[in-house]
Amino acid sequence: MRFSGKCVVAGLTVLGLLTAPGLAQNAGGAGTVRRVQMDREHPAQTLTRNDGLEVVAVALDRRTRIGRIRDCSHLVHAVYDRAGFSYPYASSTDLYRGTEDFRRVKKPQPGDLVVWEGHVGIVLNPKRREFYSFLRHGPGVDEYDARYWKRRGPVRFYRYIKDGSSGDDERP
Repeated sequence: MRFSGKCVVAGLTVLGLLTAPGLAQNAGGAGTVRRVQMDREHPAQTLTRNDGLEVVAVALDRRTRIGRIRDCSHLVHAVYDRAGFSYPYASSTDLYRGTEDFRRVKKPQPGDLVVWEGHVGIVLNPKRREFYSFLRHGPGVDEYDARYWKRRGPVRFYRYIKDGSSGDDERP
């Protein structure tokens, strides 16, 4: 599913009106996840800013059905899958520790993961520090530097690694 630039801009504009603080639910379940190993000779390409905006557009699209998803890690996994960036399911704890599908970054961009031990979301707007996730009352938006999230411990950001990509090239 692809979105036009106008759709993404409209979604981000609406985002400023959607901010609703909430409490998180812990994600459960442990998966088999391999730790990240860096290949310095053949560095993998990560999501571009436009790819990240596509992830954000899918997350904010009210037509995106989440079905029976009731936790943060399954919601994030479903959004990435619907945006065309699939990866094997990983719990928020596994994502926090690092997986081979994401590279840790210091400065997030839209579409990156924001992860605490036990909770994960999708960065919507780094300047506003907003993210989308499954919160106490269902899917919603909050600020990742809010007091509640700071009490959860150190935050980490991860960017999806595109297999066989060459930077800003369009996906088929």
